Amino acid sequence: MNTNINDLPLVLTVQEAAVILRLKRSTTYEPTRQGAIPSFRIGRHIRISRTELEKLIKNNKP
Repeated sequence: MNTNINDLPLVLTVQEAAVILRLKRSTTYEPTRQGAIPSFRIGRHIRISRTELEKLIKNNKP
């Protein structure tokens, strides 16, 4: 995936976030449930804000 994060939609699925984080989809669900990856629900669907994901990545850089 050679795309700029700004080219992605404002709201991501868990699968899309997993690709960005280079994790398996199933691995991404656990930190989402625990609140380590900020997310929200729309019905049965979990969505992750692109902006919040960017903040998470920036805050966890060494």
